[in-house]
Amino acid sequence: MEQKVFLCAVCNQPEGRCQCVKYCSLCHSDYEVRLVEDGLYYCRDCREACDYKAQD
Repeated sequence: MEQKVFLCAVCNQPEGRCQCVKYCSLCHSDYEVRLVEDGLYYCRDCREACDYKAQD
């Protein structure tokens, strides 16, 4: 099964190629933010609280 690639909602690029300013969409933290399936970035605490998974 092919893994789905998460794309940034702003620039439509995968996390490794995204040049956008990265901050959590919920709390606006810039600590340990990762892109998730909805195309937005979330910090580790908010990802865990909302049960969001970052791309491996």
